Amino acid sequence: MKNRKAAIKRKTKETDIRASVNLDGSGKATVRTGLRFLDHMLESLAKHGLFDIEVRAQGDLDIDSHHTNEDVAIALGEAFKKALGDKKGIRRFADFRAPLDEALAGVRVSLDLSGRGSFHMHTQVKTRWLDHPALRAKPNSMNYTFADAKHFWESFADHMGITLHADFISGEQPHHVIEATFKSLAKALDWATGVDERAKGIPSTKGML
Repeated sequence: MKNRKAAIKRKTKETDIRASVNLDGSGKATVRTGLRFLDHMLESLAKHGLFDIEVRAQGDLDIDSHHTNEDVAIALGEAFKKALGDKKGIRRFADFRAPLDEALAGVRVSLDLSGRGSFHMHTQVKTRWLDHPALRAKPNSMNYTFADAKHFWESFADHMGITLHADFISGEQPHHVIEATFKSLAKALDWATGVDERAKGIPSTKGML
């Protein structure tokens, strides 16, 4: 198997970001975004996906967290996409559900490394509150809202080129819902980016992804 690593540099008037990923790592993470809760989520992504991730970001946090949150997602998504290369032999599809405390059935993440980036969220009776901006914007203890997380997933999926669905089944605490989603995403990405030794070529009848 070839070395599936990539590094991305992204610099704008609002942020300066360096992101790297090793898809065949051991779960190591060095993350400094200035947003401690986001750091924790990316450390969780690395740990549970067995990816080695490094992110260094400087942004206009004196204004707000939006630009840093979005641009970190863009850079990391591009790094994952670059590391995948031509996608020969990968499993491509994955589905995983992680529970976290009262988020009993938690969050189910389904994805397809399709080359077509999009994020879709689905709520159930116990998570209907996520549909209401006034409620989903309620910050957790680290002042990182569900709205922030949703925008991260949107930007990450778009720039990695994956079709990403999150089914929010139960949960009352934004922190737990967000964390369960990142853990589910990690496990799903680990499976989908993994190589199936039986597979030959690119997993698509089109011959490309």
